[in-house]
Amino acid sequence: MKKIVFILVLLLGVSLSDGYAEHNKGSKQKESELYKKACDGGYVRGCYILGLLYDIGDGVKQNKQKASELYKKACDGGDMSGCYNLGLLYYDGDGVRQNKQKAKELYKKACDGGNMRGCYNLGFLYDIGDGVKQNKQKASQLYKKACDGGHMVGCSSLGNLYSNGDGVKQNKQKAKELFEKACDGGDMKGCYNLGLLYYDGDGVKQNKKKAKKLYKKTCDGGDIGGCFILGVLYDNGDGVRQNKQKAKKLYKKACDGGNMRGCYNLGVLYYDGDGIRQNKQKAKELFEKACDGGHMGGCSNLGLLYAIGGGVRQNKQKAKELFGKACDRGLNSGCKNYKILNEQGY
Repeated sequence: MKKIVFILVLLLGVSLSDGYAEHNKGSKQKESELYKKACDGGYVRGCYILGLLYDIGDGVKQNKQKASELYKKACDGGDMSGCYNLGLLYYDGDGVRQNKQKAKELYKKACDGGNMRGCYNLGFLYDIGDGVKQNKQKASQLYKKACDGGHMVGCSSLGNLYSNGDGVKQNKQKAKELFEKACDGGDMKGCYNLGLLYYDGDGVKQNKKKAKKLYKKTCDGGDIGGCFILGVLYDNGDGVRQNKQKAKKLYKKACDGGNMRGCYNLGVLYYDGDGIRQNKQKAKELFEKACDGGHMGGCSNLGLLYAIGGGVRQNKQKAKELFGKACDRGLNSGCKNYKILNEQGY
């Protein structure tokens, strides 16, 4: 679970005010000393901030165990951010022994105390049944609480439940409203999901131009999935004027960001020389990256290159291994090609 942490410096008292000034001067060691003094003096927010410094190694040597102790002190003193961050450590087993039940309890305490990130994370556990019995209805309630409290990812996640009818009665209009709220609030997954509704005409009037704008916003906002989908639109001329060069750039951005479908599609462009200069060696590298990243189409296409000697030295044994890998993960074309090579004695 991705950790989201914020340094919220409350200028209450001379010590924290001085600490903030020292931070602006770049004296992070002095800053940590002042937060320690505040913590030792009973100001639990100082304990939380000092724990955060140890957690991320900012001005002090990173020490997750020390961070957990300080978060606990903050949490016990009523600082809900301390409870939330301690829950993150227990969830990941980071500096403490992994204990998802403990993480759940801490998220609940944080949520009950008004920390919306705690509500969202607790909802996520119930949504996927991680450390708790899966309960989509409970997840929907917690996502709603988070959303109402200004947590935009909670809005987007609640929108997903309404879109699919999970734990709530299916309501595409409600899903659309929640995705809009999330998107307007800066959550790129909300923009992405709203784009899907407009692209498919799912509960809304189909509008591919609107979908394209939302995918662009998503991509520009750092959500790589949006870059990939936008690349597909330009690749196929779907709702936009076909532009293979634009598709190439978007697939590359997606691939560089870890989206293996982007790597695969970019590999196809290079192999076919479709709107770009053909480069089978580059295609091979991209299929290899996609395959290593878990995209079985990449494994299958890499197998084809080795089977025919396309951009690589022909190696049918290697091809068979790659087809077998794809087949084992459920790709039918991999199974068929594996069978062909097996019958040929490879």
